[in-house]
Formats: sequence, C-alpha cells, structure tokens
Amino acid sequence: MRNVLLIVFALLIPIIPFLVIGELPGERWLSASGDDALLFGLTGAGLLMADILLPIPSSIVGTLLGARLGFLPGVLWIWSGLVLGNLIGYLAGRLLLSRLGRELPETPTLLILFISRPVPVLAEAVTFAAGAGRMPPGHFLIACGVGNAIYALVLAGNGAALIPDALLGPGLVIPMLLPVVAWSVWRLSSRNGRSKNGP
Repeated sequence: MRNVLLIVFALLIPIIPFLVIGELPGERWLSASGDDALLFGLTGAGLLMADILLPIPSSIVGTLLGARLGFLPGVLWIWSGLVLGNLIGYLAGRLLLSRLGRELPETPTLLILFISRPVPVLAEAVTFAAGAGRMPPGHFLIACGVGNAIYALVLAGNGAALIPDALLGPGLVIPMLLPVVAWSVWRLSSRNGRSKNGP
C-alpha cells in the first residue's frame, strides 16, 4: 500500500499544477528578457528549474536557449536549470514523501531515471520517487547529470542549428519526439528484462 501511495503522490505533484493552471508560457517569458544574453540564460535556467513543480514546456525553453545563445552557452544553461530542478525534486521527495516508502528498494532504477529526463510528468515523478525511495544522492546525481547532459546537448544543438532566427519550424519537432524515443527505449528495456526473467 505504501508503494502505491508513493507512486500516486509522485505523479500528482507534477500533474496537479498542470490541471489547475495549464502549461505556462515559458517562451513568452524568455522573450520578455530582452537582448541581454545573461538575463536570457538566467531566465531560461530558472524556468527549467521551476519545471519540477510547474508545467513549463522544458523542451521548447531549452531549444530557444540554444537558438538564442548558441550551442555551448545553451547547453550550460539548460543543464544547470534541469539539474537544479532535479535536486529540488529529489529533496522534496526525500523530505515530504519518504515517510510513505521507508521500505522501498532503490527504485526507480538508474536506467529509468536516466531515460525519463525528456519525458514530461514522468521525469518529475521519477525524481520525486528517487528522493522518497532514498536513492543514494551520488547515484541520483550521476544518472540525472548524464541524462540531462544528453538532453541539453540535443535541445541546444537543435535550437542552434535549426531555429536561430525563428521561433517556429522544424527545430521544434525534435524536442517533441524525444519523449516518444525515451518511452520506446524504456518499453523495450522492460520487455527484454521480462523475457530474460522468464514468463
């Protein structure tokens, strides 16, 4: 029963704000930061950090950071915002939800934590669950750090290469496909795990 409650609460934390206020206009807030690259980067990283608790379109914000600031600065701002947000979610799960799951094994697994980075709602829920399940902080940081680095590389590269002068176009298609790819990898790995363990 504790495990079920943990999963329900971990999913509700990112879902409830989305149901109440809908997706926040992160790209409009970025545009309002003007021509100052530092302010644009700080705003973008702040939005990505807040995405752990608020419904912010992180793939669009990340892509716009790469488009506006260029590849390397975009990667650094995206990665920083995502990792800080993950740390907030981990600590919130550890402090607020851990009482529900004292006897949880080290779940979610590092693979799920790693590949969930680009998947909306799941990424946040898995982060809260990792904190509640008391996953060792070092393991958590490595899985999130590497997963977020790959996600940041894709978003910044996509933005810098495909949409440097426009907000709309083919550059926004790639971030929308990332959750589908991550979900497909997870399904394939879980199916392979079940087949190795027998029926």
